[in-house]
Amino acid sequence: MKYPFIFNTFIIFFYITLYINANDKPVDDSEKINLVGTTFDVIQNGTSPFHFLWLHGDEKTAELAIISHLKHFSGKAFLIKNDEREIPFYQTKIDPNRVFSRNGALRTLKKFKPEWNPNNLKTALDQLDKGQNSFLSQVLPDKSGILIAVHNNFRGYNVHQEIQKSERVSINKNENPRDFILCTNLNDFLKLSKGKYNVVLQNSIPKDDDGSLSWEFLRRDMRYINVETRLGYLTKQKKILKFVQETLE
Repeated sequence: MKYPFIFNTFIIFFYITLYINANDKPVDDSEKINLVGTTFDVIQNGTSPFHFLWLHGDEKTAELAIISHLKHFSGKAFLIKNDEREIPFYQTKIDPNRVFSRNGALRTLKKFKPEWNPNNLKTALDQLDKGQNSFLSQVLPDKSGILIAVHNNFRGYNVHQEIQKSERVSINKNENPRDFILCTNLNDFLKLSKGKYNVVLQNSIPKDDDGSLSWEFLRRDMRYINVETRLGYLTKQKKILKFVQETLE
């Protein structure tokens, strides 16, 4: 061959290009991860036992806080592709954070559609059971990991409404009661309560289970945290997320 150097250089460049493209191609998990038909975007920074979840599409500050957080910390996040609090289901709508128990699913189905044919209701409940189990199998961290759900409030909801359902509380009177951390693991609570933020521990499943994800994590004996702040308080939520991950890493 007359031009071995040029040929070899071309071959090397060709394989380098293949390698870069193969390793730089984003993995599209959104079509795989869904909750009864509503899909989720997946973003990831490195490898970490921390998973983050945004479930309510109208709580936009929470979404922005997670995206910003993962630019500086490792973790994997699941962001719902929906603009409303509820998601469509069976020609009605449901709260995606109220489907993680049979009783909670029943309530959310009847909230927006009180009258159901019994056969259709059972079919819908069975589908929700199957859907939430499939969803959790994909978003749960390892047994030693932790899932951090990120929420916003704008209807006056605050930490005082959680005290009666909590085993332990750490309230800072200088902090706004609408900004708080809810956890289901005692060791996590003990560490987080040393900080300045409002923290509550809920590690006992109530008789009146409303289908919240926190109770499902308790049933599975897994670590769950909810970082709750007022809608629009992005800087506050970013600071709390930073505090949680740095404290529990």
